[in-house]
Amino acid sequence: MDALPPPFPWGPVMHAGLCLLRLPAQDFWSMTPREMQAAFGGLRPYGAVPDRSGMDALMAAFPD
Repeated sequence: MDALPPPFPWGPVMHAGLCLLRLPAQDFWSMTPREMQAAFGGLRPYGAVPDRSGMDALMAAFPD
């Protein structure tokens, strides 16, 4: 038997949309899951992670 996916996390999503982003309720409830993900920053590109030489350069530039 296949396992069911976890339930949608309504509590955290409602908190993020209504409290943190302060979306009006009508706007929040009219959003699609993809729009919510974009509003919460889930679609932004991740920054590149520096390799060892990049870290050495950063540590030399900012020794504190």
